[in-house]
Order: sequence, then C-alpha cells, then structure tokens
Amino acid sequence: MIRRNRPALGPLLFLLGMILLGLYFTFAAVQGDYGVFRRAEVDAEARQLRRELAELNAELARMENLTRRLSDDYLDLDLLDERAREVLGMIRADEVIIR
Repeated sequence: MIRRNRPALGPLLFLLGMILLGLYFTFAAVQGDYGVFRRAEVDAEARQLRRELAELNAELARMENLTRRLSDDYLDLDLLDERAREVLGMIRADEVIIR
C-alpha cells in the first residue's frame, strides 16, 4: 500500500474559519453600528448640535433681554417707541425714511 501525506482537512478548515471570523470582526469594528466610522459621524453630529445649542442660547438671552426691557418692572422707552412704531407703521414728523 502506498500512503500519501495529505494535510489534514480539519486544521485547514479551522484556520480558514478563524481568518473569516477575524475579517468579520475587523469589518464590524470599522464599518459597523459601533465602529470607527460611526463614531466619527456621531462626534461630528455632536459638534454641530453644540454649535446649534450655543446659537439658540444666544438667541434666548437676546429675547430674555428684550422681554425684560419691556416688562412692568423695567421699561425701556426707546425700545417701546421702536416697537410701537414698527407695529403701527408710523413715523415721527422729524424723521426721514430712506428706502
């Protein structure tokens, strides 16, 4: 009988399975829902939302200032005059309008 030395199929399949499993986990670590690329997207979105929050806080502070200036406790007559003329569409006799 002639016996040939063939590599065992079991270890070869095991090695192939481990390589495929490693490739899968590498792909998941880079492209997956919790991967590197997704993390970069989340960080960029967080920066955008922080900028938007800062803009909204500035707008809120401006509106609170205007509201305080028109309140009963503190009345800014210039602001009241400006708002009343804007709403009513009127001007004073000594004003000149340039369009």
